[in-house]
Amino acid sequence: MLIIAAAIFLYPQVNWSQGCIEPSSDEGVQVIGFLQPEFRYDFLGEDKITGESLEDASFYFNRLRLGVVGNIPYDFSYYAIAELSPRLDGPYILDAYVSYNRFGPWARISMGQFKTPFGLELGTPCHKLNTINRSRAIDNLVATSLGRDFGIMISGGTDSLSIFGSKTKNLFGYSFAVMNGNGMNLTDNNRAKDIVGRVTFHPLDFITVGASYRFGKHPALSPTADKQDERERLGLDLELKYKGFLIQGEYVKGADIGSYTTGGGCSGEPEQTIEGSVNRNGYFVQAMYMTPWKVQPVIKYEYYEPNMAADILHDQLSTITYGINIFPNEWTRVQINYLYNVEEDGTVEFKNDALLIQAQISF
Repeated sequence: MLIIAAAIFLYPQVNWSQGCIEPSSDEGVQVIGFLQPEFRYDFLGEDKITGESLEDASFYFNRLRLGVVGNIPYDFSYYAIAELSPRLDGPYILDAYVSYNRFGPWARISMGQFKTPFGLELGTPCHKLNTINRSRAIDNLVATSLGRDFGIMISGGTDSLSIFGSKTKNLFGYSFAVMNGNGMNLTDNNRAKDIVGRVTFHPLDFITVGASYRFGKHPALSPTADKQDERERLGLDLELKYKGFLIQGEYVKGADIGSYTTGGGCSGEPEQTIEGSVNRNGYFVQAMYMTPWKVQPVIKYEYYEPNMAADILHDQLSTITYGINIFPNEWTRVQINYLYNVEEDGTVEFKNDALLIQAQISF
C-alpha cells in the first residue's frame, strides 16, 4: 500500500546512486524488487545433560523488497524501496532518495536515505552477493542499521576519459557523503555529521583497488562522559576478474571511543549498543568461477576480531563458506552455502555449522 501510494505522487536518466536495482527504461514509473525465500539448518549437536537434539531447521523469507524507480525530465531521478520481510522487522522504508544527474557520469548528487558508500561488499546489492550472507566483519563494522543512513552524496568517475593513456573505463571512481550517523529511518540527535568516502582505481581491465574511510561523533552514551563518542572506519579492498574467474578481498578496521554497536547488518544479528571503547578488525577473501553452464562454485574465508586488545579464548571468529550459485536465467538464482565455523585455537570444535539454501527472483 505504501509503495502504491508513493507511485501515485511520483511522475516519471538512469539512476546513479546506491540502489539495489537500476531502472531498465528512461520513461515512466518502474516497479522493482526481489524476494529470497530461504531454508536454514543449524548443526548444533545434542544437549550434553539431557541428550536432546539441539538441531534447528526453518523456512523463512530472508529478504522481501519492493519499490519504484523512475526518471523525471530533466536530469532528475528517484528511487524508493521498502523491506517487507518479517525476519528483518518489516515493513519499513529501506532506501528513498532523489538524484540530480546533469553532470553524470562525472558527478551525480543524491539526497535522502541510501546505503553508506563504504567498501566493496557493502556496496554489492543483497540480491547480487556471491554468498547468501555478508561477512561478519562487514555486518558488525560497516553495515549496522542495514548499512543505511540519511544524507547527501556526490559520486561519479572518469568514465571513458583517458588519463595518462589509460584505456579502462572509470580509471578513477569516487563517492563522498555527509550523513546523520544515526542509522536508518532516524533523525539526527546532534549537530555533528558523519563523513564517509570511497575511491577506486581501475588501471587494468582485470583489477580494481578501493579504499574507504568514515568518521563521526555522537552524543556520549555514558552519563559521566565529558566529550562525544567517536567512530572511525578504514577499509581496503581488491577485486580481480579474468574471464570466468572472480577473486575479491576486503579488510576493515574500526575504532570506537565511548560506545559501539554490534550486529545489525544485512543478515547479521540484531543490533546492540555497548558502553565502552574498542578496536576491531576483520577481513574476507573469496574466489569463484562461472562455468559455461551458469553454475558458479564459490569458496570464502572470513575472519572477525571483535576486540583487538582482549585475550579471550575463542574471541576471534572465522568462517569458511563452501557454496554453489545456479543461474537458471538472468532473473533467477539458487544459492547453496555450507558454513563451517572455525574455532580460534583448533583444539575445541563446537557444533555451530550451518547449511543455507536460498532461491531468488528479481524483477
